[in-house]
Amino acid sequence: MYPQGRHPTPLQSGQPFKFSILEICDRIKEEFQFLQAQYHSLKLECEKLASEKTEMQRHYVMYYEMSYGLNIEMHKQAEIVKRLSTICAQVIPFLTQEHQQQVLQAVERAKQVTMGELNSIIGVSNPLWSWARASLQLWLLSCLIWEFFGVF
Repeated sequence: MYPQGRHPTPLQSGQPFKFSILEICDRIKEEFQFLQAQYHSLKLECEKLASEKTEMQRHYVMYYEMSYGLNIEMHKQAEIVKRLSTICAQVIPFLTQEHQQQVLQAVERAKQVTMGELNSIIGVSNPLWSWARASLQLWLLSCLIWEFFGVF
């Protein structure tokens, strides 16, 4: 019931209850000031926590949006890779045997890009950027196709 740091003096039996009105008012004033100081510090702490909560919510939304965007981009890049692979599969039979071998080897090289090669190409050493692999493979495949068809 009493705030921390404040201990009431126990009234011993046989002691007369002798407090003047002025002493009681002073004691009530001290208690009120103590409680007011506690209230103020708790209010400041609550405001600080509320601002931290708001900041954390902002970060959460930002990371969620980034994650969603990366997921969409990854699916889009995967679809592009599928379509380009289909185009290659349809075009390869019309090439001469020698060119077919060259294109098939180039396509296989493009499919076997390692994370180390990707990191050295894009200059990133963080595994969180592995989503870039599909995009880079697509780019490499399109460069190889462009290079091949530029021969004709």
